[in-house]
Amino acid sequence: MSIDYFKIPEISVSYKDKVKASDRFLVRTSFDIVKILKKAFKDCMQHHEESFAIFLNRANRVIGISSISKCGISETVVDIRIVMQIALKVCASGIVFSHNHPSGNLTPSDSDVNLTRILKEAGKLLNIRLIDHIIMTEEYHYSFADEGRL
Repeated sequence: MSIDYFKIPEISVSYKDKVKASDRFLVRTSFDIVKILKKAFKDCMQHHEESFAIFLNRANRVIGISSISKCGISETVVDIRIVMQIALKVCASGIVFSHNHPSGNLTPSDSDVNLTRILKEAGKLLNIRLIDHIIMTEEYHYSFADEGRL
């Protein structure tokens, strides 16, 4: 059987990091994460929902942050495979997931709770810890970890 290699797409997975581990931002508490997230959510906080994932190494130092979704006024769609794909690409040991509530309501919805459960389960399969799921509003945040809900 002959294979035409010009019709087979090449797959390339790469991640280049030029920051020393000791120079990366260290995460100790949800408030450390919120410092990063306030900048990430600055353009959408009261307008529409967005979600971000922060990827951490074994020492809880930030490898990077990635926008996961930008959607509507009252919800955002999160594809778990995208979150895990990025985590694998950057060799993350931990993930902090976050989304905003433009309404200002910090109470997690049933969808938020379900998403947290699915992220945690997917991470377990890949040995990547879900460290926190943080809901952001303009003034406050809700941390699933701080509330003992992980």
